[in-house]
Amino acid sequence: MSMLEPPIEFGKIEVGKIFEDMPLTTQHWKSGFALFFSFVIEAWEMMIIILISGLISVDFKLTPGQVGSLIGSIFLGMIPGSLIWGKITDIVGRKKTMIWSLGLYGIISLISAISSSYEMLWLLRFVSGVALSGLLVASFPYFEELLPVRSRGRATVYLASGWPVGFLIAIGTAYFLQGAGWHWILAVSSLSGLWALVIWTFVPESPYWAAGHGQQEVAKNAINHLAAGELNMNLDKATLVVDQLKGGSFKELFASKLARVTWLQILINFCFSWGYWGLTSWMPVLLAKRGLSTPQGYGFMALTALFMFPGYIASSWLTGRYGRKNIMVIFVALAAISGFGFAQATNLTQMYIWDFALSFFSLGAWGVWDTWVGELYPTEVRGVGYSVGTAAQRVANSIAPIVIGALLASNTSFFATVSFISAFLVVTVISTLFLKETEGTILH
Repeated sequence: MSMLEPPIEFGKIEVGKIFEDMPLTTQHWKSGFALFFSFVIEAWEMMIIILISGLISVDFKLTPGQVGSLIGSIFLGMIPGSLIWGKITDIVGRKKTMIWSLGLYGIISLISAISSSYEMLWLLRFVSGVALSGLLVASFPYFEELLPVRSRGRATVYLASGWPVGFLIAIGTAYFLQGAGWHWILAVSSLSGLWALVIWTFVPESPYWAAGHGQQEVAKNAINHLAAGELNMNLDKATLVVDQLKGGSFKELFASKLARVTWLQILINFCFSWGYWGLTSWMPVLLAKRGLSTPQGYGFMALTALFMFPGYIASSWLTGRYGRKNIMVIFVALAAISGFGFAQATNLTQMYIWDFALSFFSLGAWGVWDTWVGELYPTEVRGVGYSVGTAAQRVANSIAPIVIGALLASNTSFFATVSFISAFLVVTVISTLFLKETEGTILH
């Protein structure tokens, strides 16, 4: 609807149509920051165990295989967790999912800090992965459902930039608290569960979800809150609607209407995640094989994380101009080239250059992809659709550290190991070509 047309007071209105002309307001920014930091927490939690794995290995006298299994334990937990929370978020709402997930994670993470054995720590990391999955499943669909159409792509990519922030916080926490031991590092990390109070206070429920579940007042209040008085519509007598599918149904994802999209995004999520996480999870060890000390390795990874930010900024601007598909294909292809370049680096300077390029393009692509997945599905199955993709990522995250650990244990060369990882990015590029473009379309 044009802002020049008279206000609508009755009849059915598709929620997505309201967001076509809604301006971006300060309320969007407040909600965005609250959800942004929730993604920071996800990254922080995923990276912290990698960074302190050396301390844990010494304490429990672990083999490389056990270290790889411990790194992968949280991701194993996220596989069933993603599927469980995907159904929950489509049934109880995005806001409750975020609050419950953060609260449970904080409690379980705090308990894991007092683990007295490898087995106990592994199990609690697994359970914390189940708890944290609600954040993974809900964050991006939730934010997309709060944004105006013309701002959705660019703003959601910025949400993804929480990853390097969490990465840097994890590095800083591990560096400054390493003298206190890994128990204290995990205890400090668990305090991030208190962020649930911020979500509860500042972020409204998704109007798409509320309208789809008959909660008209909740939906209208959320829209009016987000519009901050700048909406040229009176919604009092209107009925807000979204596409009607069986909410939270995994069966709907594999029905003829959505099956092709579902299988493609599963393949992309698995390969893209392997291509990124297979390298990230063993980066400290790979750098040590190249002669870098632990402090030098932390410095290398911190500088790498800084180069993620311009990648997000570039992809955010470009996806608004040229669409999701074009930017995703170009960025992942260049990330794959950078990965092969990193594999062949013969000195530290070359390693820095190629890894900076890899971080720039791979994380920029992740920002686009995290936005794109949620746009591929209608509101009623957006949560379960996103959860299936997240589960595929976590399968890759769980297997990759173990497989790469086995390669390293068998003295596979640096070149062969990194080249093997980068090959998965090539598959990602090819698969992406078969998805539909969603830039500028309304959510249904």
